[in-house]
Amino acid sequence: MEIVFYISAAVAVAATLMMLAQLNAVHALLYLVVSLLAVAIIFYTLGAPFAAALEVIIYAGAIMVLFVFVVMLLNLGRAAIETERTWLRTVSWTGPFILAAILVAEFAYLIRRSGGGAHPAVIDPAEVGSALFRPYMLGVELASMLLLGGLVGAYHLGRRAPRQPEAE
Repeated sequence: MEIVFYISAAVAVAATLMMLAQLNAVHALLYLVVSLLAVAIIFYTLGAPFAAALEVIIYAGAIMVLFVFVVMLLNLGRAAIETERTWLRTVSWTGPFILAAILVAEFAYLIRRSGGGAHPAVIDPAEVGSALFRPYMLGVELASMLLLGGLVGAYHLGRRAPRQPEAE
């Protein structure tokens, strides 16, 4: 179990560094997905399958789909078609594929080793909820206020000024 943790940590660090080094946004997103999946396996090896599932569903799933839609909306025009053809080459998918294959092999090893049963130090979702909304309730509320402030700031930065009629 310890070796899986270290391999996942190495994959997470490598994928994150590759994500930072990419000039192409789509390639960076692929490496970010691999990094998030590696972090989910790290959570699983540490006995937090609920946090691992949330990592996969929320971050590697929903938020990455949002990032992909933003990238798709930003690439408009005929030049984008040629750029997308170069993105579909096999060479650009080799790195994320190799790192993701390592993670899949680790996860299969973990499932086979545990026999499909629960991890010995599993934290229940009920325990997570009671910890978040009892002793850490103030921290959760402060984080929600911080996110709300970020949302309002993003709205004001992104909104356009109303168009004024031109004087003739």
